[in-house]
Amino acid sequence: MSEASQRVAPGTVVGIYFTLKDPQGRVLDTNRRGGKPMPYLHGAKNILPALEQALEGKAKNDFVDVHLTLEQGYGARKPELIQKHERKAFPPNVEIVAGMRFSGRDPQGRQRSMLVVAVEGDVITVDENHPLADQPLHFEVTVCGVRDATAEETQHGHPHGPRSQHNH
Repeated sequence: MSEASQRVAPGTVVGIYFTLKDPQGRVLDTNRRGGKPMPYLHGAKNILPALEQALEGKAKNDFVDVHLTLEQGYGARKPELIQKHERKAFPPNVEIVAGMRFSGRDPQGRQRSMLVVAVEGDVITVDENHPLADQPLHFEVTVCGVRDATAEETQHGHPHGPRSQHNH
């Protein structure tokens, strides 16, 4: 099937231009300003499920305006994800200050991101909630390309770059 007539469905790589806004209409993120389309593998949980559902069946050049509730986005903030850690849990040669972000992996190997919210002596308080938790989200999305995923992309669960160049 030609890319021009192909529809977004599981097993397709979709390129999108998007603008993400908060409830007040402020732009939180976009790739429209001189950026390249963001590719994702449809059906592989690469993007928020409600956004993926809204894109299902769309074709190249289709525009989608999607409002997600906080539950459809990143959910409510969880107080248990705000934790205190000893200074020795952080890199020794880095000055830790409120507002810094750290990323790493949890014991199960999942990616973790944390925001330093306070530094009190040798005690560092971090927040592991998603930065967009507790708010509804507004996406304006234009589909700019749809193609069948390769077997390797399907197996890996994400799209690869040109000529299957990618890093893991």
